[in-house]
Amino acid sequence: MRVSAFNSVGGSAEMIRRVAEHLSRNLVFWRRLPSHVGRELVLVSPDASLKFWKRDLYKSEPRLFDWAEEFVRRGDVVWDIGANVGLFAFSAASLSGTEGHIVAVEADNWLAQLLVRSASMLTSKCAGVDVFPLAVINSVGVGMFNIAARGRSTNYLDGARGSTQTGGIRKSVMVETVTLDWLLTRSPVPNILKIDVEGAEYQVLKGAHQVLSQVRPLIICEVSSENAVRVGELLRSYGYELFDLDKSKNARRPLSVPSFNTLARFKGSSDESATLFKHSIHTKAGVGLSV
Repeated sequence: MRVSAFNSVGGSAEMIRRVAEHLSRNLVFWRRLPSHVGRELVLVSPDASLKFWKRDLYKSEPRLFDWAEEFVRRGDVVWDIGANVGLFAFSAASLSGTEGHIVAVEADNWLAQLLVRSASMLTSKCAGVDVFPLAVINSVGVGMFNIAARGRSTNYLDGARGSTQTGGIRKSVMVETVTLDWLLTRSPVPNILKIDVEGAEYQVLKGAHQVLSQVRPLIICEVSSENAVRVGELLRSYGYELFDLDKSKNARRPLSVPSFNTLARFKGSSDESATLFKHSIHTKAGVGLSV
């Protein structure tokens, strides 16, 4: 009897979720960013994640906003790889101000169009935002991109595992693929690099030799358990230290293996000196590095 009741409740919850996901398809809402990251208007969609039915965006993705507040400073150049609806990118645009610059890369063209519309609505106090409707891996070419049956925030490239929340594939589309080193020849040099690519983070970093060896940005990266060891080895080979972003600032200690949410910082830099250090590298490197 108890098992039957439990299964009934679980089945009802799943049915409600499926109905909500169906009703969310292609819906978009204007929402304001939290006050501590500028209160800019941005477009979000529950088709990306059901959490965007909430009016309070901070309740949807508190960590993204807190990380933006902690790391982004006026004048910073921020690359957001796998930008989704742009919560981190547009928070960074507000925090970095007119002296900064934001690059938002999103392979899902539907989400990329939302990013373009949100970027056009930013107030004059914000940094400019370039939107690239591309996928980033370790080669320039084309690839198959899978649109999740559930939230589009769990879309993934062929060759990556994707998320347990994907719920199957809605459709697959061909997308252009580039590397971070390719992007380096076409965009301002980044101080901060955020990566959230549903299991393709190792491929992204493999295509970033010049970014990691010459520019050395602060990196905020979601790392799947399957990629943790090799991502850690790759970043340490370029002189990075790894920290658990889910711990408070004072509790972070160097890791041997990346956590799910990882902060990677070039060894010898500190939170306080990171911005000046990266501005120095930006001045020396310029945007014309050969790839």
